[in-house]
Amino acid sequence: MANLTIAIVGRPNVGKSTIFNRLAGDRISIVEDTPGVTRDRIYAHAEWLGRRLNIIDTGGIDFSNESFQDKIRAQAKIAMEEADVIVMLTNVRDGVTDTDEMIAQLLYRTNKPVILAVNKVDNAEQRANIYDFYSLGLGDPVPISGAHGLGLGELLETALKLSPQEPDQGPVDDTISFAVIGRPNVGKSSIVNAMLGEERVIVSNIAGTTRDAVHTQFTVDKQKYRIIDTAGLRKRGKVYEKTEKYSVLRSMRAIEEADVALLVLNAEEGIRDQDKNIAGYAHEAGRGLIIVVNKWDALKKDNHTMKEFEAEIRAHFQFIDYAPIVFVSAKTKQRLHQLPELIKHVHENHQRRIQSSLLNDVLNRAITINPAPSDKGRKLRVYYLTQVATAPPCFVAFVNDVDLMHFSYERFLVNQIRESFDFEGTPIKLITRERK
Repeated sequence: MANLTIAIVGRPNVGKSTIFNRLAGDRISIVEDTPGVTRDRIYAHAEWLGRRLNIIDTGGIDFSNESFQDKIRAQAKIAMEEADVIVMLTNVRDGVTDTDEMIAQLLYRTNKPVILAVNKVDNAEQRANIYDFYSLGLGDPVPISGAHGLGLGELLETALKLSPQEPDQGPVDDTISFAVIGRPNVGKSSIVNAMLGEERVIVSNIAGTTRDAVHTQFTVDKQKYRIIDTAGLRKRGKVYEKTEKYSVLRSMRAIEEADVALLVLNAEEGIRDQDKNIAGYAHEAGRGLIIVVNKWDALKKDNHTMKEFEAEIRAHFQFIDYAPIVFVSAKTKQRLHQLPELIKHVHENHQRRIQSSLLNDVLNRAITINPAPSDKGRKLRVYYLTQVATAPPCFVAFVNDVDLMHFSYERFLVNQIRESFDFEGTPIKLITRERK
């Protein structure tokens, strides 16, 4: 069956993100008592009674003239268009508000099935107050409690009854997923928008505008991509605001979800320590990695500028020397057209598998070039290499004694593998095991 897509919409602070997190089974959206915390639409996968669900959380819809409200409403409308079923969330404690009535008017025009859910119904007394919500004209209200997880089964059962039931005839998903990561205000959202050719996420000159990781898909030359634009990562020890703290955790989660990570640097600001910390997250997670230097148009350059900047990057990021570097401008779209093909290339390398016979040819040549080391009269013997996993490529070296394998010789073997096969953009793991 096709995945059922459910969008959760409503005014600010009715509990949309709490319900979203309950349905997704994890803390994906930021939950906080401050209205308007969720600004972009957020996606997650869930499952109910064997049916796969795509759940979309949205920013609170308001009709004031406050900053971001026009864009938040636009994001919510896009979510409604993408959804099979829309859940309009209200709040029993506040009753029916003018904003609820205006949102209901919007939903009448979507021609989509709409479920009216009344949140914060924590007891029988509050349940008696849901009948006022019939005035919205959206059918029977479904009482729920995000805080206690009550009524969510009924909500999902109703959604399934309203959902399209045709089987999914689509091909096997071969989408490449990549995360756009980096410090706040390096231009991540601008790169996303420039690549997509649409205003998919809210762009602002205020550092930290994108607080949640947002997903969307696009296609280039028949290859499908899923792009994840993450919140700007901040050093964990210096995160004081709760909202920003969850942004850091979620951004690290986005790296885990992706096949490839694009580390965005700011050419005007140069390299900062936090850039290296962020790169470390992606490297430790074993993701494919591309270094994207943004705002390249803003620099005064000569014939040596790019080489000098690249040398500086290599000096600071020695632990990810496998990552290709591309210099771009989200403003002028300089070299952005190169990114999809480079992402595809890195993804292929990330998934690459090498035959054991070819690996052992490399091993034999490596031992001839640089014989295995000895320690206290005992010589290391590397019997053979084999690949045991991909994404990232993982190899096992079977030896006579793991204590004899020095990290420098391990690094030498990894470099020999890299020289023999194309693993640009992907880390390589080498595990040493004693042969029994």
